[in-house]
Amino acid sequence: MELLVRYLERSNSVSSALTSDTVNEEKLRDDLKYYFMSPCEKYRARQHKPWKLGVQILKIVMITTQLILFGLNNQLVVSYKEENTMTFKYLFLKDFTGVDEDDYSVAVYTQQGVYDSLYYALDKYSQLGRLSTGPISYAEDEDGKLLPLIICKEYYKRGMVEPSEEAYDIDAQLETVCTSYYPNTTNLHNSSFFDLDFYRLVDIKITFQLKGINLQTVRSRELPDCYSFYVMIRFDNHCHSGKVKLFLDIDAQSNACRDWKISGTAQKNTHYLLIFDGFVIVVCLTSAVLCTRSIILAVRLLQRFSQFLHENYNRKVCEDDQREFLNGWYVLVIISDLMAIIGSILKMEIQAKSLTSYDVCSIFLGTSTLMVWVGVIRYLGYFQKYNVLILTMQAAFPKVLRFCCCAGMIYLGYTFCGWIVLGPYHEKFEGLSLVAECLFSLVNGDDMFSTFAQLKNTNTLVWLFSRVYLYSFISLFIYMVLSLFIALITDAYETIKNYQRDGFPLTDLQKFLTEQKDFPVVEENSLTDVHIRNTVLCCCERVPENDSVILIG
Repeated sequence: MELLVRYLERSNSVSSALTSDTVNEEKLRDDLKYYFMSPCEKYRARQHKPWKLGVQILKIVMITTQLILFGLNNQLVVSYKEENTMTFKYLFLKDFTGVDEDDYSVAVYTQQGVYDSLYYALDKYSQLGRLSTGPISYAEDEDGKLLPLIICKEYYKRGMVEPSEEAYDIDAQLETVCTSYYPNTTNLHNSSFFDLDFYRLVDIKITFQLKGINLQTVRSRELPDCYSFYVMIRFDNHCHSGKVKLFLDIDAQSNACRDWKISGTAQKNTHYLLIFDGFVIVVCLTSAVLCTRSIILAVRLLQRFSQFLHENYNRKVCEDDQREFLNGWYVLVIISDLMAIIGSILKMEIQAKSLTSYDVCSIFLGTSTLMVWVGVIRYLGYFQKYNVLILTMQAAFPKVLRFCCCAGMIYLGYTFCGWIVLGPYHEKFEGLSLVAECLFSLVNGDDMFSTFAQLKNTNTLVWLFSRVYLYSFISLFIYMVLSLFIALITDAYETIKNYQRDGFPLTDLQKFLTEQKDFPVVEENSLTDVHIRNTVLCCCERVPENDSVILIG
């Protein structure tokens, strides 16, 4: 009788332990299934409202609206700077035709042409108030005095050149002499400063500062910006080839106007925009908090699942299953939220006229909007007919990356070769970045004939080399590299199509969710083999029995 009682007690303890393990396993399985459900499935399963999905939809609408509003204003700012640059070229450069020649605006070929262009710029500067049709004026210092125009000439310290005798005597040390010029200055043309020794002259720089107000922002119901234009006109004689190039460069800096008064709705609309930007920040913070919460929940589930596999089957979670928990989409959303918050803060500062970093703000807002729209693909991935792009990219990315590393070495070789050989003879090969852009356009079939035709036929050897260079590059990259690149993606696409038709290989996580019990038990003496064959077990030992469970990371 006593033996029977002990047996029954032992049986009850074993059954209770088994029941407890079974309950924990089922609870883990339910939690995992719920975590990987779509928002609609979660609502049907537990009446859990898809707050995160709603926040993402609201965020997309608000961030896109914010981007459009800022983009329209940014276009006005950029167009104002570009149009003022063109205006100054017409005002201060003699014989400017409206089109730059290569990287310079005007070229002169005679000594008298240099003097005429120099005096022309000074005369137009002194008559600026009567010439300009825009709100442009001379800059003043803090005491209200006009800032002068500065003329500097740079030349060799000593120079004597006799081309007919093939003789020269040059001191390569450079000297710089400057003088100031005010709009009311007279008889400056007779100054000895303008006695130029062209054999020694390297360049002449004319610098001055102007003030302007961008009134066109009033049309977009925003306060106008005040601008400081730092203008530099440069006469470049570095080559001493008889051709003096004229450059006009402008550095435009915007700032808040010190004394302004405006009637209408501009100031009121600015307040509305600030409130809207503040609401965008709140929505992005909410989105970031929800995604961070989901990541923390995923890490906890991964720890529970890893402990379950280790205790029951003595094996580790493979990398594929770990990536299902460590969701890259959530990281993308958090990064986009942070960039949107930073961009919104910069936008608010710009609207309040505390900052003028339009370009930096546009980069943050544009990149965040791009990431937000890319993140929408995650929700399309819950449907088998719409997730082909995601699955194909995931399958093809490792092979494509390795392939691009090899092709990139060949591409860099052609880039350096083209720059050093063809650079002096072809405008598309004058710089490394230009060569890379030209070759990339050739791969896409753009401007092929013009690239061949624009090569200067002044050197027969270089002309022949250019033909071999271009024909070999086009043939190699279009017919071989590009075709293989497309083939890799096509192969990944065909693999995904076959998986969708025949069923995807099941990982350990998917087998657990479908309640399969075929996890191989690993002995203690084979733990080393597990570490070595971990990836093989995840990728090869899968039976395509059931494709009803689809995990969207």
